[in-house]
Amino acid sequence: MPDFTAHRHPVLAVRCPICRTAPGLWCRRPSGHRANDLHAARRAEADRVFIEQHGPTAAILQAASGWLIDPRARARD
Repeated sequence: MPDFTAHRHPVLAVRCPICRTAPGLWCRRPSGHRANDLHAARRAEADRVFIEQHGPTAAILQAASGWLIDPRARARD
């Protein structure tokens, strides 16, 4: 089960379906160089897994101490 609070960016909690980069590592370009941004498919996969794991009303928030998961954040919108 991915830990969305363990990495410098929550999307890094899942493997990239495009470049197959392991969780915790930044996406790579076909040349092998580090990509400037995370792949959109990886972002979508992270969203899917996060909702599956925490529910549709949860959100991840950046705090001074790192990332926090608020299980009811989206319910208050």
